[in-house]
Amino acid sequence: MKITVMGGGNGSYAAVADAVEAGHDVRWWRRDKEKFAPLGTPPKLTVTDHAGSREIVVETSDDLGWAMEGAEVILAPTPAFAQEDMSKALAPHLVDGQVIFLAPGSFGSWIMLERVRKAGCTADVAFCETGTLPWLCRKKGEAEVRITTRASRLPTGVLPARLTDMALGKLSEVFPDAIERCEDALSGALMNAGPIIHPPLILMNAGPIQHFDSWDIHNEGTQPAIRAVHDKLDAERMAIREKLGYDAPHFPLTDHYNTSNWMYGNLAHDKLVDSGDWHEALDLYDHRYMTEDIAVGLALLVSIGQWAGVPTPVASGLLAIAGAVTGRDLRGEGRTFENLGLAERSVADVQQDLKEGLA
Repeated sequence: MKITVMGGGNGSYAAVADAVEAGHDVRWWRRDKEKFAPLGTPPKLTVTDHAGSREIVVETSDDLGWAMEGAEVILAPTPAFAQEDMSKALAPHLVDGQVIFLAPGSFGSWIMLERVRKAGCTADVAFCETGTLPWLCRKKGEAEVRITTRASRLPTGVLPARLTDMALGKLSEVFPDAIERCEDALSGALMNAGPIIHPPLILMNAGPIQHFDSWDIHNEGTQPAIRAVHDKLDAERMAIREKLGYDAPHFPLTDHYNTSNWMYGNLAHDKLVDSGDWHEALDLYDHRYMTEDIAVGLALLVSIGQWAGVPTPVASGLLAIAGAVTGRDLRGEGRTFENLGLAERSVADVQQDLKEGLA
């Protein structure tokens, strides 16, 4: 399969590594070609996982037209706040039948489809989003990625939902036996684990994060009091899913800590802690957990709860605390149904557009 990978973050590196090693025809695009320089000539990426370390040859470019030529699947494991710019870049190059995979998306599928339509693109494409990054991974410099484990279950929603069979069929060739069907893209967005895991971890660990040079929020930072907040926050997410008519499994976060049934399986939390890769310096103001999981994902969750008539006291409280920490009105400026122009629309009306797409 011809695959385009966009971006230069942890997930993009892992996506390139796995897709190339699976035998796909992979083209890797970044806006800044100079960022590829550490890969050498020809470009080689070192991947380290349970099987050891090895080098793989990769194809790179800053020419998105070249990278997109003939692509069936576009993997975009980029931050949610990059989705608008990414939409503008993609719009001239999209053609019927392509699948754009956001991992995760924070309802970015809606934003991206809306933006490419406004840019004049009429291609019948599928924007998909799943509940987590398909890899627990970390870059080690600009030429190596360490993959601790891979997702074994990826609940995925598609916009428009009428293209679900086509889209999930293609994604299943990229992530064999892992893709699981969600009803639509909003259902997929409400599987996003980041806004559930990370806000309690960084806000309730704010003291040690700012005091110590490095801190592992998943090890020292995951204490019973924080897990109790996780459970209440996740209960709000699942209550919203049920109110909107979305079926189980809802992938409760408790499974991540206590079973092998969650998205990564095999007690992935233990692997994450054992790797030591998450003992790191965190900046409360600039880290992706704040700028994406709270300002985008948690703000979205609170607004959907209000739209659906489901109380979200824990999510709303965490969002308010994050606003106090950053000095920002995250409820007002974040990714919310109000700011997306959806708050006054009925559930049935929105779900119809989720099924058929946007004109």
